[in-house]
Amino acid sequence: MTASALYEQIVRKQSFLCVGLDSDHRQLPACLSSDAEPLWTFNRAIIDATAACAVAYKPNTAFYEAQGAAGWRQLEKTVDYIRRQYPDVFIIADAKRGDIGNTSRLYAEAFFEALNVDAVTLSPYMGRDTVQPFLEYPGKWAALLALTSNRSAADFETLAVEGGGAVYETVLQKSKEWGTVDNTMYVVGATQASLLSTVRRIVPQHFLLVPGVGAQGGSLEAVAEYGLNARCGLLVAISRDILQAGFGLDFAEAAAAKAAVWQGAMAHCLRQYASGALQAPMPH
Repeated sequence: MTASALYEQIVRKQSFLCVGLDSDHRQLPACLSSDAEPLWTFNRAIIDATAACAVAYKPNTAFYEAQGAAGWRQLEKTVDYIRRQYPDVFIIADAKRGDIGNTSRLYAEAFFEALNVDAVTLSPYMGRDTVQPFLEYPGKWAALLALTSNRSAADFETLAVEGGGAVYETVLQKSKEWGTVDNTMYVVGATQASLLSTVRRIVPQHFLLVPGVGAQGGSLEAVAEYGLNARCGLLVAISRDILQAGFGLDFAEAAAAKAAVWQGAMAHCLRQYASGALQAPMPH
């Protein structure tokens, strides 16, 4: 999928919502307790409930890998279902891989050929050769960790480097030479929204994958203010606020309602950006 195709979907749905399928087997609705494949059953219901509002889905592979082979089969079913039922939707495997040589090539093969996702989150800290194999697949994307939202990100990412700037700025400056706006995006945490203007100065046209809005306390309004560009350029990932909207038999309906609220706020952000006056109402 190209950046233009992704933007067309954003315009059509008036949304830049990426639903994080961080489906935790310990926090599923009780009605799925006897299901033989509860992650798959839960995901299918969430996808059907939110597909009208979501332009992307982002399963975090840890929630499936923790269940061994059975969990991975449920992830495969989830991806295949999106491919068949919602072929225009972007799929990101949140795997945070990063290795060299043949290992990296096999990771790329695993995610782009075997699993058939559109993008994989990667750590770029071992350099270009860890990312290059992922950039060799036409229509596929590397989502590089740039400025994350975890508390200890400051241990490395915001440290000053000789000559000025911070480590994350060096990552952006260097890695933007590796790919293009059609195969590289950057992960920037919503809790780092005040630094998004710096990110945008370095990568003004790239898509940014932004987790941390909602349950983690990030502000959609701030992310939109600092991160939107003329072709949107944002995928805001929301997981718990949607997945855990309800725990009863109506969990999918609750998720649909929450996704619709976020989509409405994002549509407002897009309109306000276009008009030059960005004041988005925040979901509660």
